[in-house]
Amino acid sequence: QAQLVESGGGLVQPGGSLRLSCAASGFTLDYYAIGWFRQAPGKEREGVSCINNNGGNTKYADSVKGRFTISRDNAKNTVYLQMNSLKPEDTAVYYCARRPLVCGMPWCPRIFSSWGQGTQVTVSS
Repeated sequence: QAQLVESGGGLVQPGGSLRLSCAASGFTLDYYAIGWFRQAPGKEREGVSCINNNGGNTKYADSVKGRFTISRDNAKNTVYLQMNSLKPEDTAVYYCARRPLVCGMPWCPRIFSSWGQGTQVTVSS
């Protein structure tokens, strides 16, 4: 059974850093693009970042450009999201999901599948 599991969330002060991991099981990650999405209370789920199957193309939401970096290690079946200079508005549940090969245009939640259970990120002093 294909499954994605997020980890690495937590409570961090503004300006701090976290690294999220998205671990795949039950399928080979290197066929799939992986997207990171987030959902804050009362808001719609939004795209944060995406990486295509071989890591050659990445996408970022304008709100995180220059602060977040997505990467993947297909040998470890894991995709990472390094989050630096965190802001209170980054507070949300972060999810990863997959789709074949490329992120798509636009890379919106409805074209992704096999969603993980999410990991909470809270940025607060």
